[in-house]
Amino acid sequence: MGNNKKFWIIIVILLVVALALFAFRSKKIRMSPISQPTIQQPSTPCTGGACPSRILDLTNWKLTLPVRSAGKSSDPQEISQSQLKDYEFLPWFKLTADQRGVQFRAPVNAPTTGNTNYARSELREMTKGGTQEAFWPSTSGIHTLLLEEAITAVPKSKPDVVAGQIHGDDDDLLVIRLEYPKLFIGRGKSNLLTLDEDYTLGKKFTVKFVAEDGKIMVYYNGSADPVYVLEKKVKMAYFKVGVYTQSNCETEEDPYLCTDGNYGEVVVYRADLSHR
Repeated sequence: MGNNKKFWIIIVILLVVALALFAFRSKKIRMSPISQPTIQQPSTPCTGGACPSRILDLTNWKLTLPVRSAGKSSDPQEISQSQLKDYEFLPWFKLTADQRGVQFRAPVNAPTTGNTNYARSELREMTKGGTQEAFWPSTSGIHTLLLEEAITAVPKSKPDVVAGQIHGDDDDLLVIRLEYPKLFIGRGKSNLLTLDEDYTLGKKFTVKFVAEDGKIMVYYNGSADPVYVLEKKVKMAYFKVGVYTQSNCETEEDPYLCTDGNYGEVVVYRADLSHR
């Protein structure tokens, strides 16, 4: 009887040691250094007409990429006119395989612009043939952006991306956001209107922003009337198109998931600007 008792005590001790080793090993894995993005390779001009500019008119846009600028290790790279005409950067900004849309991809471990902790592969509205940053008031003229797009990937730990936005003065006015699986119109961290309670990745949708008479109206999937209206008078507004990934390695993604294979992705089929 005494020997049996000693046997079971030994078994229990061995189990405790095994569990402790497993916990230590798991902690060690989670605390492993964050993988640095392997996205510093130079881009090359696209050839044979298979360029994003074949699908989207990029005349009055500039592009921010989730890659480091040469000589500025902390800043993401920006591409302006006239370079955008024949430009791609695989896989962060390129035509889709069927050449019907433009793929924007931003991983969770990429460099970020100022005043944000999140990476983007995103177009910023410009004017005068892409040579100056665009700013327009919501109180005069009619300013329109029609988007046809699909959100095709979200980060693994925090499945959250922005797929189009209007900035005004010093802040975002409205964004199209997916906190998977909920697609909604947002402002800051607020959900102003849910567009799709159970969005399926890859599902196409259209959004039209119209700014006029101190109002910003949002139309969804060809609706005759706006599904949401924000009454907001701003002096300096502009549009942004692409993917703005709302997760990062510092606070939200598990360290072992902090690679350039963990990303947000949006495919844009149309991005039609109009000012009158």
